[in-house]
Amino acid sequence: MKIPLRDILETPTDLDYAEEVEGLNRLLHAGKSTDYELTKPLEVHVAFYRAQTDLFFDGTLRGRAKATCARCLESFSIAIAKDFAFVLAPEKPLLGEIELGAADLMQSFYAGTEVDLTALIYEQVLLTLPTRPLCAEECRGLCPQCGVNRNTGACSCSAEAGDPRLAVLRNLKIDRGA
Repeated sequence: MKIPLRDILETPTDLDYAEEVEGLNRLLHAGKSTDYELTKPLEVHVAFYRAQTDLFFDGTLRGRAKATCARCLESFSIAIAKDFAFVLAPEKPLLGEIELGAADLMQSFYAGTEVDLTALIYEQVLLTLPTRPLCAEECRGLCPQCGVNRNTGACSCSAEAGDPRLAVLRNLKIDRGA
């Protein structure tokens, strides 16, 4: 979604639209990761206005993604919901070397005659997705020996006793009385 700068006024303007996700899915799969795939367009509500040259955006986004559990490798659906707010300042050319502070790293910039919200919305979605998708917090995962999904049934594998080279250490007792 591109918004011409001339349409960003000092009074807030509300905008509701559907953000297509093909570009975001390409971005998610660029690293050969198939952890997430958005299944339908994102529902975006944004209010925007200007204060002199700074542009203010405040809104919400909602959507759904198909995810693959990092423990059991089963597919599941995840809801995406995020409130966002950001400020864009006009891009200024950098003169020489400067040191950026923490506040500088939080600021975004715009240039040209329009603001493209797509990249900013994609960034918000990426910040919302868990780094490790889990179908449930208590997911038991796959058996490391036979590969059966421990959430759906038990396997007949014996419990691993650990590294046999460390068996001597298991019998040591620690005296905590001192």
